[in-house]
Amino acid sequence: MSAVTGPVAGLVLAGGRSRRMGGRDKALIDVGGRPLLERVIERARPQVAALVLNANGDPRRFAAHGLPLVADAIGGHAGPLAGILAGLEWLRDNRPGMTWMASFAADTPLLPADLVTRLEAAVRAEGADIACAESGGEIHPVFALWPVRLAGDLRRALVDEDVRGVGRWMHRHRVARAVWPAGENDPFFNVNTPDDVERLGRMLAGRGSGHGV
Repeated sequence: MSAVTGPVAGLVLAGGRSRRMGGRDKALIDVGGRPLLERVIERARPQVAALVLNANGDPRRFAAHGLPLVADAIGGHAGPLAGILAGLEWLRDNRPGMTWMASFAADTPLLPADLVTRLEAAVRAEGADIACAESGGEIHPVFALWPVRLAGDLRRALVDEDVRGVGRWMHRHRVARAVWPAGENDPFFNVNTPDDVERLGRMLAGRGSGHGV
């Protein structure tokens, strides 16, 4: 049976090209007076022993956040799997005492404060290799808990087999799910379009007035 042992590291995925936002860095978009990335870091950092940022391009634009920065492990804009591989390999090479990694999307600033705890519990309960989040019947594969030992398998899938979908590779292994109920204010709501920015602003305003998100 799989077990989560030792401290869990975290990886914030900010390596996408943001096509629906006109190529802007989604992670740096201001909502309610703060960048999305800052909000995600605030939610993620207390849940992990160390936090790393996956992003491509000029690293100076993220310097203010003070996180180790890892670019995609392979070229060609291979999607979130390339960022996940970058995080796993960085931990393997730089933090050998951390054998599990939780991943978070940089455009999802309302992520649950108990995400990592519940992912760990799901791995233990089902003896799984990986755990991912689910809400309202929808799986969120980039909000997941990964063992560093799978880095080699993931590299082979990306480089030798041209696998690109997170779910496609993930489900080669035993996957457990941590489930959140459906609701008007889904904690996995993510920002993809300008309309989403406006909606998130309304959600944050509602939380600030005591209605909760």
